[in-house]
Amino acid sequence: MCGGLDVIVIDDEPEVCEIITETIKRFYTWGKVIPFTNADNAIRFCIERESSIAIFVVDIFLDGKSGFYFLDVLSEKFTSIYEDTVLITGNANDDIVDMCVASDVNHLLEKPVRPHALQLAVRSIATRYIRFAKKLLEDPDFAESVSRFQEDRLGNQ
Repeated sequence: MCGGLDVIVIDDEPEVCEIITETIKRFYTWGKVIPFTNADNAIRFCIERESSIAIFVVDIFLDGKSGFYFLDVLSEKFTSIYEDTVLITGNANDDIVDMCVASDVNHLLEKPVRPHALQLAVRSIATRYIRFAKKLLEDPDFAESVSRFQEDRLGNQ
């Protein structure tokens, strides 16, 4: 079982990856911050993870691969990966914004990344999970309905 809601950072530029990782570590307390500079290593790590939820901070251009490719590869295991991602780019043109909208990615930041913008984007994603967990703990009827939904979903597969 996962000990928290981890943040997985993927940027092929080691200096940028380190800056983003250290920035997140300054404010993020709900899980680990796990950096990668190689998309294939990050994919392998994510596939082997026990947990199927995480927050992703992904550079759109990953040394010959697209950040969208990274998300697509993991979308079966991480079913809400698009909503749980902050994409980062050097230049957010109309095509990139359109791809984000089409993919349901709601957080796009331009480099150089402003720490407060990164904090708010990551916090926005984490807050959804925290509120959901709180509701499960505080509302037994809701928790039971979620449990029934999960049982029905698994029974129909």
